Amino acid sequence: MVKSLLLLVALLAVWLPGGPLAGGARAAEAGAGLAGACQGCHGAAGAGGQGMPALAGRHGAAELVALLQGFRGNTLPATVMGRIARGYTEAEIAALAAFYARRD
Repeated sequence: MVKSLLLLVALLAVWLPGGPLAGGARAAEAGAGLAGACQGCHGAAGAGGQGMPALAGRHGAAELVALLQGFRGNTLPATVMGRIARGYTEAEIAALAAFYARRD
């Protein structure tokens, strides 16, 4: 229940008018700042390659949020993504997801 509530708050922070990350430009800016950490493995545009999955062009922000939460909670198998995902807050996960969801 608490996880669901935190996810809802993070998503609202990104998408609701007046929220701390409201507006597409602000969400993209917040996500862009965080996405630099993803580029080493997933590529500069998040396109993946060489065995790494693409982050851009997926089925929307909700899918990326679910994946990162799964890695963070150890409910999805991963090599390093569990450790990486545990370093992000709910708002940061939502911002990253919003950023990559806009990059088709």
